[in-house]
Amino acid sequence: MRVSRRGLLTAATAALSATAAGAAQAAGAPGPPVPATPPSGGRPLRTGFERLAADGYALLDGDKVGVVTNPTGITRDTTHIVDVMHADDRVDLVAVFGPEHGFRGTAQAGGSEGFYRDPATGLPVYDTYLKSGQPLADVFTASGVDTVVFDIQDAGARFYTYIWTLYDCMEAAQLADKRFVVLDRPNPVSGRSAEGPVMHPQFATFVGRKPISQQHGMTVAELALLFNGEFLASPVELETVRMTGWRRDEFYDASGLPWVPPSPNMPTPETALVYPGTCLFEGTNLSEGRGTTRPFELLGAPGVDGSWAAAANELGLPGVRFREAYFAPTFNKFSGQTVGGVQVHVDDRAAFDPVRTGIGLLITARATWSGFAWRADNWIDKLTGSTGVRTRIDAGAGLDEVVAGWKDELAGFRATRRQYLLYR
Repeated sequence: MRVSRRGLLTAATAALSATAAGAAQAAGAPGPPVPATPPSGGRPLRTGFERLAADGYALLDGDKVGVVTNPTGITRDTTHIVDVMHADDRVDLVAVFGPEHGFRGTAQAGGSEGFYRDPATGLPVYDTYLKSGQPLADVFTASGVDTVVFDIQDAGARFYTYIWTLYDCMEAAQLADKRFVVLDRPNPVSGRSAEGPVMHPQFATFVGRKPISQQHGMTVAELALLFNGEFLASPVELETVRMTGWRRDEFYDASGLPWVPPSPNMPTPETALVYPGTCLFEGTNLSEGRGTTRPFELLGAPGVDGSWAAAANELGLPGVRFREAYFAPTFNKFSGQTVGGVQVHVDDRAAFDPVRTGIGLLITARATWSGFAWRADNWIDKLTGSTGVRTRIDAGAGLDEVVAGWKDELAGFRATRRQYLLYR
């Protein structure tokens, strides 16, 4: 049995400063970049990786390390953390683990890169996509790692699969007797509140393993603590390296960090802002904008006209307007066809509620387009986490009535969530 390093992040490491980084650089090792300009209020944000590196990787000392990451695992000068750690003899980095879309991000939705050796580092890259439980634990064992590090930028929605990669890897690390370290990054759509329906256990899939709300309002480190405390059958030996300088009410641009698309159809922070609501259109026969330059902001189908945008605007949803739009997706639904629909324009992100907006768009699409249909496999139930949204909309419920349907379960999740929040 390995010796636990729980508690190594003491008050001393919690107060990391430029002095530590300077000492590392003086010794000839690369130090983490220091923000040139504080993102807001004179508070320079430091990610979990920046704090780990500034402390000389003490938390990883003596361990063979593997990293679960993708193209978003970068420093603020855009160098990938795998490249940084591989070049630093203070870290014994022996493996990389790639999620959906792959370590280097070349695969589309529902794909991965398989096993290969990374040309830049020579490190073996193992595929975690669609692996969980003992098969994933066997991958960790075969890799020879002692500690699994997770550093991936999340998008803030329950159905964005990287948080379930986090869950699956935590579970597998426990089965394989590996320590698990989560390096925190900002929630790009802020961590102000949890919104939307909570998943019911019988609807568990890779777009929702456990009962959390559709927009969870948490960082990956907070989610890791929640998973460990509430959902894992046996807790993993977990360390979280939190950020400094991040506030719950901040959106991604306040971080001062460069945006790297966490997946091919999440090109900008603005995409992430609408995604917790408009991704619901994956569960319909309308295009959710894949195959355009504005996925999840453009929605539509052949034959949809301007009446949809007009009806959506009549809802008076705060912080958002809808423009009649026409587009031709280059792949996915209606590839090469002219599509009519709406473009979602957020003009006040602090007032904007993406989940309520997504429901309003579903209701108005169904009311104004006779061709509206749910996907035959009822994928909408997997996305919303129950039959409630679909059946209420089919019964002719209005927006307020649909949203009221998840009020009690959301209140319960919010109470649980509060126990695991790390930031104000």
